Amino acid sequence: MSDGSALVRVLSYNIRSMRDDTAALARVIRACAPDLVLVQEAPRFFRWRKKLARLARASDLVVLTGGGTAAGPAILCGLRATVERTEDVLLPLTPGMHRRGFATAVVRFGSARVGVLSCHLSLQKDERYEQGGMLLDRLAALGVQHAIAGGDLNERPHGRTFRRLADDLQDCWAVAPCGGEYTSTPADPHQRIDAILATKGIEVLSCGVPLDHPGVSGADLVRATDHLPVLAVLRVPAA
Repeated sequence: MSDGSALVRVLSYNIRSMRDDTAALARVIRACAPDLVLVQEAPRFFRWRKKLARLARASDLVVLTGGGTAAGPAILCGLRATVERTEDVLLPLTPGMHRRGFATAVVRFGSARVGVLSCHLSLQKDERYEQGGMLLDRLAALGVQHAIAGGDLNERPHGRTFRRLADDLQDCWAVAPCGGEYTSTPADPHQRIDAILATKGIEVLSCGVPLDHPGVSGADLVRATDHLPVLAVLRVPAA
């Protein structure tokens, strides 16, 4: 764009370790034509790198970072993105709880520079609240003016962790709702626990579950995994 800003299509998607219909999953991702995919529950055990790479190829994307090294979150990207750096972060382990982590990167789209973070927060409310603070700290530590975070927050918008994040960041669906709101479950959508969040300098053009998006099949959405994806179209200013 003439002002150096970039339109960026961001998809956040819990893929349940690719245990469902992987072909349907790839069709949904490909139809959304994302520049970035913030994945949760990527494969993280036996041959996880090959499985994630196979999904990326089938979706016309490449693996940017994450998977087993981030305890599940991952980032895929298209060839428009120029990668500056990546880092996978493991969060403190609470005894008896599942290990969590962040997949993070700094990328450029032309003159626009943006930090990116994929997360899957805890099922336990106090641990989840602490992880929300760690997410905000991690975005600040990326050292960029503009940043995007997305993931399975395991909490509805009225929850204190969701509200903590939405106080500092834009809840993209609340700013520019488009498509469906509820992300869980595909067969009976009744709650919004997945979100895309952006720093306040980013313009949110639209955000929602791509229920009526061209090429996205309702049957594929049900077969692909146990969450519905969130698709946001964002305008990121030039650095």
